[in-house]
Amino acid sequence: MAEFTVNGPFEVPFYQGAGGRTIRDDDIAEFWRKHATYSSERGCYVFSMRAGGGLTPGYVGKATKTLKQEVFTGHKLSRYQQFLADYAKGTPVLFFVTLPRKKGKPNVTAINQLERYLIDLAVTANPDLLNVKGTQQDEWGIKGVKGRDPGTPSKAAKLFRKMLGLEPEPKR
Repeated sequence: MAEFTVNGPFEVPFYQGAGGRTIRDDDIAEFWRKHATYSSERGCYVFSMRAGGGLTPGYVGKATKTLKQEVFTGHKLSRYQQFLADYAKGTPVLFFVTLPRKKGKPNVTAINQLERYLIDLAVTANPDLLNVKGTQQDEWGIKGVKGRDPGTPSKAAKLFRKMLGLEPEPKR
């Protein structure tokens, strides 16, 4: 079984201009200088915004090559810029969910499964997640366990969640 490790959150430097914020090449270079330990790691990453004491996921990606090769590509930067534009305040951060380095090829199957899982979790936390693939919401739910029903969960639903080791249903 592949066992991943969560690292972060790591602040992403950015340029604050009169009209908004952007992530420049210099900011990316500064990020990797500060977090060089993770540059050759593989796994998944979550670009998020820390604001008002909370964290909101904006984009989930995977790195089957290395994090440094994949986290700040043009396509991803475009998503991050869009996410930054939606927040007047807040600090962009990255979480890395990495797989220990072993000789040979990376466990691409496990990384793909992790990415799908993280997208599912992230889109539940933020329905406006900027991923294109894997964000379609399920067309089913379990009242008080999974879904968008804001009602109070039944005693059975609470016990069911506890049995499965799930966090209490978030209040909406």
